[in-house]
Amino acid sequence: MRILITNDDGILAPGLAVMEDLATALAGPDGQVWTVAPQTEQSGVGHCISYTKPVLMHQYGPRRFAVEGSPADCVLAGVNHILDGAPDLVLSGVNKGNNAAENTLYSGTIGAVMEAALAGLPAIALSQFYGPSNANLDDPFEAARASGIAAINACLAAGFPKAHDYKLFYNINFPPVAGADVAGIQAVAQGYRRDGAFTVTPTDAPNGRTFLFVHGRPQQTPTAPGTDAHANLGGFTSITPMRCDLTARGDMDRLADALQS
Repeated sequence: MRILITNDDGILAPGLAVMEDLATALAGPDGQVWTVAPQTEQSGVGHCISYTKPVLMHQYGPRRFAVEGSPADCVLAGVNHILDGAPDLVLSGVNKGNNAAENTLYSGTIGAVMEAALAGLPAIALSQFYGPSNANLDDPFEAARASGIAAINACLAAGFPKAHDYKLFYNINFPPVAGADVAGIQAVAQGYRRDGAFTVTPTDAPNGRTFLFVHGRPQQTPTAPGTDAHANLGGFTSITPMRCDLTARGDMDRLADALQS
């Protein structure tokens, strides 16, 4: 198996090293792991692509590259230029911090697998939830190491079917616990924390100008049962199947009725 890995935390991120270990185990002795990651951190850029400017590429070693762009740029570079042919699987992560609930919509980790899915490739995003039980461990990614292979294999077994031409991809979040405390793996829906994902704090500079610092809200708020953050805070690894199609299909008839009235 040939696996392309990327992330949004950058080429030097510790979670990328975890991803490389998982991918190497999955690829097997006859497989290949290609790394194409952002040169610098790209958290929160979503599915951004550098459409209005070129991006510079660096090679750090055999099958190891960095791109001065977004995670989606990295997938574009890997699939269309760096690899000699399409990979069998694209893995993005392991992100430092959860990409559950509304965080999913901002995530560069998710943006990378969206780009891969739009290219027709099997793709999985992986993120490590942080909390009091794992943030101070020698390896905060213990849960990812403990259940990563099993979670990825579950996605591979379930497959990546299309619906309305959009290919399925998966969003995996590992719980904020030690590896030995992972309770299992659950298939869940995307949740919603209800308090807004981000806010801003204004700060006045000495020159009189105002700067706005964007920061997240508390992440230890559970979502509804049967959804991602609820499962994670209960000690479970969550897997959520997703597609890039944003159409609210259940509301199409209601809209049509409104147009006719």
